[in-house]
Amino acid sequence: MLDEIIRKHALKNAFEYGKAQPSGIVGKVIAEYPDAKKDMKHTMELIAKIVKEVNELGKEKIEEEMKNYTFEEKKEEGERKFKLEGLEEGKVITRFLPEPNGYLHIGHAKAAFLSYELARQYSGKCILRFDDTNPESEKLEFVDAIKRNLEWLGLEFASENFTSDKMHVLYKFASKMMILGKAYVCDCNQEVMNKNRYDKIACACRERRGGENLHLWDRMIRGEVEKGDMIVRFMGNMESENSVMRDPTLFRINKTEHYRQGNKFCVWPTYDFEVSISDTLDDVTHALRSKEYELRDELYYAILSSVNMRKPVVYDFSRLNIKGTALSKRFLKPLIEQNKVLGWDDPRLPTLDGLKRRGILPAAIKEFVLRQGLSKVESEPAFEDLLAINRKMLDPVAAHYFFVEEPVKITITNIAENKKAQLSSHVKGRERNFSVGSEIYISREDARHLKKDEVIRLKDLFNIKITKKGKTEIDAQFLEGDAAQKMKKLHWLPVDEKQTIPAEIITVSTLLNEKGEFNEDGLLIKKGICEKNAHDAKVDEVVQFERFGFCRLDRKEKEKLYFVFSC
Repeated sequence: MLDEIIRKHALKNAFEYGKAQPSGIVGKVIAEYPDAKKDMKHTMELIAKIVKEVNELGKEKIEEEMKNYTFEEKKEEGERKFKLEGLEEGKVITRFLPEPNGYLHIGHAKAAFLSYELARQYSGKCILRFDDTNPESEKLEFVDAIKRNLEWLGLEFASENFTSDKMHVLYKFASKMMILGKAYVCDCNQEVMNKNRYDKIACACRERRGGENLHLWDRMIRGEVEKGDMIVRFMGNMESENSVMRDPTLFRINKTEHYRQGNKFCVWPTYDFEVSISDTLDDVTHALRSKEYELRDELYYAILSSVNMRKPVVYDFSRLNIKGTALSKRFLKPLIEQNKVLGWDDPRLPTLDGLKRRGILPAAIKEFVLRQGLSKVESEPAFEDLLAINRKMLDPVAAHYFFVEEPVKITITNIAENKKAQLSSHVKGRERNFSVGSEIYISREDARHLKKDEVIRLKDLFNIKITKKGKTEIDAQFLEGDAAQKMKKLHWLPVDEKQTIPAEIITVSTLLNEKGEFNEDGLLIKKGICEKNAHDAKVDEVVQFERFGFCRLDRKEKEKLYFVFSC
């Protein structure tokens, strides 16, 4: 985590000045990762090591590696607006177009925020339209999940509609295209059609006239034709170098019951047909979509030209790819079905439910995706960039508590009476009061590094000197005095069940391993105790366990708390 942040800033420093300097990046590293200050000796050693590695790279290699990171741009005077053709104040209408065939992930959040912000910045409006024309994979469950996710992100749309509610209108446009000779019914089998398209050869079906096409079309929508026996194709250009334009499919038969329309329709439009017609019907002025559709822009405009409809401005932005994870539903869905993860809200997943469970703030997601902007340049930002933004937003607002993992007892001599301690939680109204006697707990990891005769500071409490170190218990002596600057400072908890409560923390690493496969070891559970004061936190609240990190309260019981590590 820390080494990735250092490397990012070292690369940028080397790119800008020819050679990276530790002094030029240390401030930026600490600003992005405040915990680096806790062990500056280690931090500076790591910075020196990574700066040396970066300075040995050539300029081309530095530029190539920089593509793996995102860098916060300096803000200009006022709010910078997106720059596209046809943008007029108060007249911009955009749309977010999710298909309800799964749960939203952070890639969808990028598309939603870009469309939403473009409209907002020009005092326009953004509409929500469900692209629900594939009855085999769409469910009401997914519609509800999408609405819940968008509400969580803070997006309020000007209106909401469903493409499946436009079916009668879409049918009329299909008929119009056949009358105008812009579409035809094809009954070639799939293998022959694919070969003809590859070889740039038109089939005999292309010669059908309007009346015959309308007759066959009528049979299709009446349910008299079986799936795969007929389709409706666009009269494109079979010799086009853009294979998309070689008479693509506009409608296909699917008799599966639709989650919203039931069995009212058995012929459904393809995305290419419905998105172009629906955008114009919805008065969309600017249609934003990811670059995977770039070759289909020609078809989008050709369909609208064929029926003499207004053309929105289509803009294709780079698809979001994040290092160490996968956004494809084809990859994520089998993980759910095979019970390899905890569900769609598993904190390892890039789904919005997964990010929410991990304690990632909607504002952090918004800043992260908008940093990518409308650029067409492909990049692969690190997930750590999102965590750094989230950490920065949580730091001033999260309540502070102690969590001791795998507690080890220290018995302290020379304490005349219980010591009272009042610690700040950094949240008004949540005082942390402790009564500390001769026994305290520290984490097993901290205990492992202690040495006999070492003097340490129990954070915000007092100093002790280690007098005896055993395998399971440690003896120490109470010392008067304040904390020294270089003294090791450890968090702790009293050995008192009235002041502590058992706790578990789910910690996660990357979803994918170095081979790009599912990381079987990506989830671990850490067990220990935390202060009972943490029971004041609400479920979904993110707190900061000092010297551990930010954690979201996943659920709580009277005698145990469960958290998910955030960042």
